[in-house]
Amino acid sequence: MVKSNAYEDSTCDDLRGKEVSDFYFIMKFGKTTMSQFQQDGEWRRRDSAVKRGQLSIPSDQGNAIEVRALRSSISDAGSLMHNLSLSPSFQDRRGSRNSFGMALPIPKSPRSSRLSGSRDPASLKRDVLASQIQDMAKEKVEAAKNMAFAFDIDGVLVHGSKLIPEAARVMEVLNGDNELGIKLPYILLTNGGGKTESARVDELSGILKSPISTDQFIQSHTPMQALSEYYDTVLVCGGEGFKVRQVAEDYGFKTVVHTKDIQAWDPTISPWSKLSDEERKQAKIRDFDNLNFDAIMVFADSRDYQTDMQIIIDLLLSENGRLKTKAKNPLANQIPIYFSQGDLVFPTEHALPRLTQGAFRIAIESQYKTLTGGDLERVIYGKPELATYKYADTVIQQWMKEIHNEHTLPKNIYMIGDNPQSDICGGNMYGWNTCLVRTGVFKGGDNDINNPANFGVFANVLEAVQAAVKKELGQEFKLKWQDEEVNPVLQPGGVSAIE
Repeated sequence: MVKSNAYEDSTCDDLRGKEVSDFYFIMKFGKTTMSQFQQDGEWRRRDSAVKRGQLSIPSDQGNAIEVRALRSSISDAGSLMHNLSLSPSFQDRRGSRNSFGMALPIPKSPRSSRLSGSRDPASLKRDVLASQIQDMAKEKVEAAKNMAFAFDIDGVLVHGSKLIPEAARVMEVLNGDNELGIKLPYILLTNGGGKTESARVDELSGILKSPISTDQFIQSHTPMQALSEYYDTVLVCGGEGFKVRQVAEDYGFKTVVHTKDIQAWDPTISPWSKLSDEERKQAKIRDFDNLNFDAIMVFADSRDYQTDMQIIIDLLLSENGRLKTKAKNPLANQIPIYFSQGDLVFPTEHALPRLTQGAFRIAIESQYKTLTGGDLERVIYGKPELATYKYADTVIQQWMKEIHNEHTLPKNIYMIGDNPQSDICGGNMYGWNTCLVRTGVFKGGDNDINNPANFGVFANVLEAVQAAVKKELGQEFKLKWQDEEVNPVLQPGGVSAIE
């Protein structure tokens, strides 16, 4: 059997007639190509498309697009992907690699909005007045529709469950409390996760005192829902309780196994960890002796490092993803593993940033290398990975249609974050305007040395939004709606502002 990295730069033509695992072929060229490989001409068409840099559709339903993830930035499709670092210091995450040489599928299907359709009379009145003002200021309106914001959450809008005070005012301004009464498009783009999008949106709406829709919200694992068309049986871990199991099931994975399910089935698999009575009740035990896992999904921070690491390592070293087996050559037969994000630390209510999923991944990589002598093949989603930004484009476009009935992508997008190695690095590489705030991870000087924010460094999110709005809409643009300055069409004797 050919080792997975032996043909890293191979084309379909190179591999024709050689013994290559189905897994490697699918990860390199896509599931559709594998099924059609024996058909004359098809493999040539696919390879040619890859070399031309075309992003093909790995689904007959057309609900995903591919973004190639590479080992090396100098490979043919290197311009389509930037990658996370293996360096624990994370000083420069731009020069390293994502593994598998695979295509990362991204969901494109729209989601149902979670915003309420009911409006109070005062809001309806302001909408009417705002419509008239906007009719008289078409140039400013077009400029407003041609800008958008992407916010990190932790360290920018909130600290854990606590609101950063300036964030509430930002939500008011973007939701129409400005001189045009216009909604400015924005999305929330976080490396957090571990629960369903709807559950997290409900929490944030309460903290921010502003309605947030699932249509404008992206968690680190949100784009991973597209992987459900490739894998049936998956191991999931991370987050509180069994919530990530519900996440994976909602994404469409057919057989979802939580690490605690396995621990309940065989407690000896993690000798120093004990399940609570409630965890035993929620665990779904089945015949794991005869179950082959297709992939491993780390959706959020592990709450039980020992158990999660042990089971993950067991499967990475297994024969065909079956527990209690050991592959003769694990480097050639490793099942795929996906991490939802790569941050090493994140801000909390604690005085100093805390370790997060990146630290967990580094530990697994180190264990795997010690046990096998080879590097762990893995794929990372989240910021600053290109797959996340490609997906963000589709979400912004959908949100533009929701609030302005225009399915367009604004030209001027501002990424506001607190982490230079994820928020700013990714935004810079994707061509967004980047704003670094001092309310989270970043505690440096004038700007970050390795990943400087190209639009500037600000004390908080409100200052960043104010600077961006005034740049795009003019220094005199007012970030406050003034009823008294509007032609009072709804007052007795009033004359319409658009007559």
